[in-house]
Amino acid sequence: MRFKFTILISDIIAITVAFFVTFIFRYKLNIFSNEAELYFFDILIPAVVLLLFWIILFFYYGLYQFPVAPSRTDENLKVLKATFYGVIILFIITFNLYKPLSITRITLLFYWLALMFFIILGRSFLISFRRRRLENGIGLSNVLIVGWNPFAFNIFDKIEKFPALGYRVIGFISLNYSQNNGKKYKGKEVIGSIDSLPQLIKDNNIGELVIAFETSNHKRLLDVIDRVGNMDVGLKIIPDMYDIISGQARTNQIYGFPLIDIFPRLMPNWEKVIKRFIDIFMSVFALIFFLPFLLFFGLLIKIDSVGPIFYHQKRVGKNGKEFKIFKLRTMVVDAEKKSGPVWSQKDDPRITRIGRILRRIRLDEIPQFINVLEGHMSIVGPRPERPNFVDEFSKKIPLYKHRLKMKPGITGWAQIKHKYDESLDDVKEKLQYDLYYLENMSLRLDFKIILNTISIVFSAKGQ
Repeated sequence: MRFKFTILISDIIAITVAFFVTFIFRYKLNIFSNEAELYFFDILIPAVVLLLFWIILFFYYGLYQFPVAPSRTDENLKVLKATFYGVIILFIITFNLYKPLSITRITLLFYWLALMFFIILGRSFLISFRRRRLENGIGLSNVLIVGWNPFAFNIFDKIEKFPALGYRVIGFISLNYSQNNGKKYKGKEVIGSIDSLPQLIKDNNIGELVIAFETSNHKRLLDVIDRVGNMDVGLKIIPDMYDIISGQARTNQIYGFPLIDIFPRLMPNWEKVIKRFIDIFMSVFALIFFLPFLLFFGLLIKIDSVGPIFYHQKRVGKNGKEFKIFKLRTMVVDAEKKSGPVWSQKDDPRITRIGRILRRIRLDEIPQFINVLEGHMSIVGPRPERPNFVDEFSKKIPLYKHRLKMKPGITGWAQIKHKYDESLDDVKEKLQYDLYYLENMSLRLDFKIILNTISIVFSAKGQ
């Protein structure tokens, strides 16, 4: 976090310096004729506006998301891309149809070159400084290698050879702990089994797990992922094991040896703060806006069937924490009293006439904005499931528990892509969408989901 803040300060200084260097180039070197004399205090407001423009743009393009040991080349290419698009925006805003080759164009080109130079200069210095610290063993991330085989030893050798990667190996995890307990490779010991992983991660402040065993052990890989699914730890596997994992991933290279990040956290903290702000704002707005509809449909629910207007039920939220969800009642009272928890089916007789309408336009979900305000849910995320279903699905579906790494939502990628769950196959298919969302979380994707949800509501295409 301190490194990201330092980079941000460096960018602020670089953007400011580039602006004033451009001002000197344009108005103080007598290179161009000027119709009016400008002074430094005349351009303070434009300088602030441009500074905010670039910082927002840099956040948008992920320039403040870094791996443990960022590459100067990769980061500088990201700067080039972001500044290029930013200058194109400024070019369009300032374009003069009658003077397409005016002095303003030359000034803008100089500004872009100055901007890139100072930003890349500052970032390159800080990344090099960080790399020097890592090489001296400062700021390394603790790592466990899951595996006891030649490939695991190869990974260990590369990490030890190149400390600038940012990793410090604490020990090995063996699939056959009883056989390998206490064995050492170049001073690093087998310190536990897969069963002991959660406790070892906590005790040793582990930041990354590198999974390094044979591809025939698919079930053991899924076992590892399942055991640490709710923990704040990075996971890396070799590429040829990735055929059993669905969704997107980010590939890293350990000095020529490719590893794949499983479930990388793509949404930075600043986006999480904005996401929460949007949750609160939209929830307050929705509850006020839909209040007349709630009163109207509440009356229809009472007329249509015996029972309360609202329905509440225990659901499982982020990190397995249970909470009580609120909905407009769409089924008859005690619909599962005899059968127990079961999926709703097409033309389900338990759904009331008004309930069928509410489900098609998804207005039965409106009371869940209360859950969003309480912080148990978000506007966008995977749908929260009942505890008994979570237990059942976790046993039958690999990686199901990874849904619990996110705060559940009123709507989500799975909801706009697939219908209500009616079978285990539906749950499996929707899990693919939930995992995609987990690996690609961003404000842009949230806005896309919200817009699609609004379209579904007004077209009454809900199931």
